[in-house]
Amino acid sequence: MKRDTIFQSSGSASRKFEFDEEVAEVFDDMLQRSIPFYEEQQRIVVKLAKRFWKPETYVYDLGCSTATTIINLCREFDGAARFIGYDSSLPLIKKAERKVRDSGLSNRIELRYGDLSGDLTTLSLEKASVITLCWTLQFIPPPQREKVIQWIYKGLVAGGALLLTEKIVLEEEILNDLFIDSYHDYKRRNGYSEQEIIRKEGALKDVLIPYSIQQNLALLNRNGFAVSEPFFQWFNFIGVLCVKTG
Repeated sequence: MKRDTIFQSSGSASRKFEFDEEVAEVFDDMLQRSIPFYEEQQRIVVKLAKRFWKPETYVYDLGCSTATTIINLCREFDGAARFIGYDSSLPLIKKAERKVRDSGLSNRIELRYGDLSGDLTTLSLEKASVITLCWTLQFIPPPQREKVIQWIYKGLVAGGALLLTEKIVLEEEILNDLFIDSYHDYKRRNGYSEQEIIRKEGALKDVLIPYSIQQNLALLNRNGFAVSEPFFQWFNFIGVLCVKTG
């Protein structure tokens, strides 16, 4: 796994964050060192997904990046289960394809290009009993998020589930600052320097736009999900289980 050093140089201070080839090469390390309890969240997602999967339906991973989540899911599911991953970054898809091929799961996992910020009518999403949306919604422009959740809800079968993991912002400024400070401490413990943290935050400005827990739950509720409950929280990171009851 190649180590993430993208924001070590002073020249990186002016760049906007993109899911380009440079990021794709280090993305697995970036996730491991930037998302608290990353591996535990992956285990929880797999456990919940197995609870809601139904025979003769599909499992979709939206924003599948390098295929870590979809591979973890596939390894734990019955051989009859089929998996489809969408991502809008061709470099990430290219790396995901290599990982899927190396895992020996190419016959069960299909990876597709798909931009959730674009025209969703061009993307197939049907007969899904499980949909994962892991640290993806935060990168979709806010005006498009309503359409994405509506599209997901429509694509799920009755009793199916959406598993959403996100970075969040708090509505109370004093608590938001505290949570951000705690997150920065986490990144320092994982080897990121102060300058790397500052430069990456600058690069993500207006690219990653988090909602509060309340905003996310309201978004889910008004677009069909009457049942939505957090299953994980660590300061400014959450996981939410959403069930289509109708």
